[in-house]
Amino acid sequence: MLDRDTLLLPPAYTLVTLREMGDAHAHACQIAPTAGAGTLVWVRRFDLIEFAVTLEPETPLKDARRAFLAGMASLADAIAIHCPPEKPLHFTFPDAIRFDGALLGGGRLGIPEGCGPDDVPEWLVFSAMLVGARAGIWEPGFSPELTSMEEEGFDGVEGKDIIESFARHLMNAFDTWHHKGFRPIADSYLERLPKERAADKRAIDGNGDLLTRSHNSEAPVRTPIEPGFTGPHWFDPKTGEPRL
Repeated sequence: MLDRDTLLLPPAYTLVTLREMGDAHAHACQIAPTAGAGTLVWVRRFDLIEFAVTLEPETPLKDARRAFLAGMASLADAIAIHCPPEKPLHFTFPDAIRFDGALLGGGRLGIPEGCGPDDVPEWLVFSAMLVGARAGIWEPGFSPELTSMEEEGFDGVEGKDIIESFARHLMNAFDTWHHKGFRPIADSYLERLPKERAADKRAIDGNGDLLTRSHNSEAPVRTPIEPGFTGPHWFDPKTGEPRL
């Protein structure tokens, strides 16, 4: 019988597991200098889906940080396989994932301290957190701006299913980036980013920033990607969980 207490990951990954009080993002950043690319840290808990994966880019940070958007697109693709199809799944740029309009979780990017935009980072860490179920005093309707997979009808879907799907999608995303350039990754991300105006045209710049051009404007409006790394608006550092 298959042991479903672990993850079934492609051979390119090395699994590290933490107990439920662990911090996948912090632990992955701590071990990244020696752990190597493909190390996936998984916190085994039932209420939150929490994991992080180490990357080893070969280009300067100003280019390599677009890997964060590849991670977000891969995470959304993984969720889409398992979620009820009649409800919308979309991003708030650059780091939050919303399901049917409510916050489900998001992603973060770990960067070596002191790494400048023109430096090639020794490592990067993409981490994600999704609300699987509301634990303790959390009741449906208590915080309508936050939701969970349990409330949204992800029947029979476990965190392991999402992470395993993510791992495969991330490999495919980097393969596509290598052979076809970043444009397909950007298009995949932008498909899930709602427009303020239907006529707006959007693009992802070479450094990961969002460029938005309205029909009556010659110059695009730039939305920097950095705030998603330095202070994700979906993440509460006091609780270590998505914000209520």
